[in-house]
Amino acid sequence: MAEEKVVAEAEVESKPAAKQEKNHRSDRPERQGRRPGNKPGANRFEKQYEERVVAINRVSKTVKGGRHQRFAALVVVGDGKGNYGFGTGKASEVPDAIKKAVEAAKRNMSRVTIVKGGTISHEIIGKYGACKVFLKPAPDGTGIIAGGPVRAILELAGVKNIYSKVYGSRTAINCIRATVDGLNNLKTTAQINALRK
Repeated sequence: MAEEKVVAEAEVESKPAAKQEKNHRSDRPERQGRRPGNKPGANRFEKQYEERVVAINRVSKTVKGGRHQRFAALVVVGDGKGNYGFGTGKASEVPDAIKKAVEAAKRNMSRVTIVKGGTISHEIIGKYGACKVFLKPAPDGTGIIAGGPVRAILELAGVKNIYSKVYGSRTAINCIRATVDGLNNLKTTAQINALRK
């Protein structure tokens, strides 16, 4: 019994000492500067591109046990300075499908040359499957005359003034692929002059 009392008294005496240490630590001035491990610009890549979800479809696959439901997401990314991309992703949950689509879009980047006035260099028709997208330069102040998926990819690419018209299939993925085909086939003034020689 006597030994137990001695041990209990020792524990009681040690507790105030621990409190004093804590108080002593709180008296220290806080460190200036950033914490180790937090490198400047660590999140720069994530903030570099703006993302936009164009379409989310619920898709099903018939298997032996019944129907397997999943979600398919179509996402467009761009930095507003000529770089743009699109991607698709499938998952059992919508956020996972969007995440997959964004990663696919960042791997599938393209570049368009934007001329003076924030428009494209010349008229062009982009084709994919049964979809045709007509793109035409517009004067400053016109804005983006486009709808749905075509508007999304043109805005994120950084085009400010353009006319567009979709012919044929209006499926979102086909519209985007036809638009990308048109933007990828645009030629700069230097390239056109080189072809004429």
